[in-house]
Amino acid sequence: MKRRDFLKKTTLAAAALPSLAFLDSLPLLAQSAAMPKEAAGKPGLLARRKYGKTEVFLSVIGFGGIVVRDTEQKEANRFVAEAFEKGVNYFDVAPSYGDAEIKLGPALEPYRKEVFLACKTTQRGYAGAKQEFERSLERLRTDHFDLYQLHAITDVQKDVERAFAEDGAMKLLLEEKKQGRIRYLGFSAHSQEAAAEAMKRYDFDSVLFPVNFAGYLEGQFGPEIVTQARDKGMAILALKILARQRAPQDDPVRKQYPKCWYQPITDVEEAKLAMTFTLSQPVTSAVPPGDIRSFRLAMELAPQIKPITEQQVAQLKTLAATLNPIFRKQA
Repeated sequence: MKRRDFLKKTTLAAAALPSLAFLDSLPLLAQSAAMPKEAAGKPGLLARRKYGKTEVFLSVIGFGGIVVRDTEQKEANRFVAEAFEKGVNYFDVAPSYGDAEIKLGPALEPYRKEVFLACKTTQRGYAGAKQEFERSLERLRTDHFDLYQLHAITDVQKDVERAFAEDGAMKLLLEEKKQGRIRYLGFSAHSQEAAAEAMKRYDFDSVLFPVNFAGYLEGQFGPEIVTQARDKGMAILALKILARQRAPQDDPVRKQYPKCWYQPITDVEEAKLAMTFTLSQPVTSAVPPGDIRSFRLAMELAPQIKPITEQQVAQLKTLAATLNPIFRKQA
């Protein structure tokens, strides 16, 4: 069955439901009071939402640095210029993204004073994090980061405990924040356990975390972290907004998107539904997959997104039940 036909059938099924009891067990769905304050956007530009407790407003779609990985510099320049012209002011990159920093630095340089630049480190010790931090500043042609994050924390002992040790990476991050070379601190995680532990250790400004319809509705992955972060007043930056499901490397769709380790959403109507779900959560900004086609699709659809309805949630829940989410809550 084609995806578009499937979506039509799930819409009819959803319309037959008088109420959705499961909504009561899923926090933060379509709760406008929980949404970050939104700035009135200029016509034709992406809307912006408040970044946590600060007075900074970020575009609802962020630019993931992987988009410019392995591109020619002229192409990277064009992608960044295109994003900026559409109203994107949040750019996120990491040393682990191949040559993305090298390409993003020159491309972003003309706009640096007008954008919010986020970077990360996978180093957990002080010395390694220091070396990586200085190299990232140089590659990105900047004297500070608006947001710097512990990247990809997954294991409580190996990542969180090590980073918060006496000679850990957090010592460096706090020093650099005090010196003004870091404005805000955050972390990215694909683990609920590691994310929850990190939030206990420090009052971070934001969390970069998967907020994906299939993981949320079918895998029960995400609601707890979204709730905890919201309650702490943290900004929530969403990952995997256009991820569909796990798929082998020879999957026909995945093969067309080599920068994705999963099957991305390519159908426009399905993408709109998935984005409606994510942007109806209390997220400040969402980062699409690192393929320029996915990024452009997200920029195109974002202005059309409205708060999610019960019918749309039912439709997504039916769809999610047929998928293998890229993340599931651990038993």
